[in-house]
Amino acid sequence: HPTSVLVTGFDIIFFWVARMIMMTLHLRGEVPFHTVYVHGLVRDGDGQKMSKSKGNVIDPIDLIDGIGLEDLVAKRTAGLMQPQLAASIEKATRRQFPDGIAAYGTDALRFTYYSLASTGRDIKFDIGRIEGYRNFCNKIWNAACYVMMHCAGKDCGGLDGDALELSPADRWIVSRLQQTAAEVEQAVANYRFDHASQALYEFVWNEYCDWYLELSKPVLWDETTTAAAQRGTRRTLIRVMETWLRLLHPFMPFITEEIWQVAAPLAGKSGPTIMLQPYPRADHKAVDSAANADIEWLKAVIVGVRTIRGEMNIPPGKELPVLLRNGDERDRDRLQENAPFLKKLARLADITWVPANAEAPVAATALVGDLEILVPMADLIDRDAELARLAREAAKLEKDVARVQAKLANTAFVERAPAAVVEKEREKMQAQQQALEKLRGQEQRIRQL
Repeated sequence: HPTSVLVTGFDIIFFWVARMIMMTLHLRGEVPFHTVYVHGLVRDGDGQKMSKSKGNVIDPIDLIDGIGLEDLVAKRTAGLMQPQLAASIEKATRRQFPDGIAAYGTDALRFTYYSLASTGRDIKFDIGRIEGYRNFCNKIWNAACYVMMHCAGKDCGGLDGDALELSPADRWIVSRLQQTAAEVEQAVANYRFDHASQALYEFVWNEYCDWYLELSKPVLWDETTTAAAQRGTRRTLIRVMETWLRLLHPFMPFITEEIWQVAAPLAGKSGPTIMLQPYPRADHKAVDSAANADIEWLKAVIVGVRTIRGEMNIPPGKELPVLLRNGDERDRDRLQENAPFLKKLARLADITWVPANAEAPVAATALVGDLEILVPMADLIDRDAELARLAREAAKLEKDVARVQAKLANTAFVERAPAAVVEKEREKMQAQQQALEKLRGQEQRIRQL
């Protein structure tokens, strides 16, 4: 006493918070705290307040360790104040959890609650969210396995005198790490733990795992790459991971501790536990705007090629020829610097510049700014077979849309069904209509080939 921050729910502000202040003022003449963090209430998936009498309480221990269906039913129906509700509670439990509750682990549960911790907003708990963050834990573990496989026992540039060559991707991920650290620091200072967890999730999954690990492969796997370049990438791999493990540790303490114990020595860190390490602070001098722009350009080109591949139903393993047109000198410089990454990640056979006024062959096109990305379609797809496939998919979607439209046109359904069910049907119809529109767009593009 006194404390700095009190954490509470809005439902007991008068019963607890106000009375603590009044009592402390009366007895000691001082305020016991000056900041109150008001969190929302965790409700069930239907938005109902969790209550033992309703049988809709989910024990966090069951989410961590898992529980079988029969044990869950017994737990929810034991000691009810209204025993007559036992049958309905059992029925609802068997419907909601036909296989019981799987074990998701402590870290996944903690991160789920952080991600939902918007100030003052009630939380509709969806077990699908925790499943998604268990997948995040798996992603982290697999990424660590990849990094250790390429760094353990290898030259990771531990000495300051070692020659290092940093690729554009190396400079980019270091830059994005600093920006993420700044975002997390700002979010935590403002008690926006949902924003902090989202920033960490986006960086670790989308940027480090999905992009940087893939961008490291052309450097580490190419025998012609210089030792200095490989050393630079290994150093970046391990040191960036060690830093984001420390950033993530308060949110996911167990998996980060486990990985840090083996990663820290390779990153030049020592100590008995990650808990005693300093929390990362952003180094704004390491933010590299040029590297950020270059890699965003590279990602846009790769996504453009992948989009064409997906829309035209071209096998993912087939290498494609690509033509580039109408780019400026900066596009040419970026291509020259990033060609190995582009060929590897987009699976390209070759990349050719064509003059702006030259007539290009029949091709599918994507745009990155003024740069045209052309993928010639000759010998890549069977035009008639692809049109027939799209027609079949469109016909099926048209039937699905008509079925949902008929349901929503039924006044009795709209008036009697729960609002959430009606809204779900509307969302389903909207998604089907968007998919149908996309199919028709693909069909039109293929007819023009």
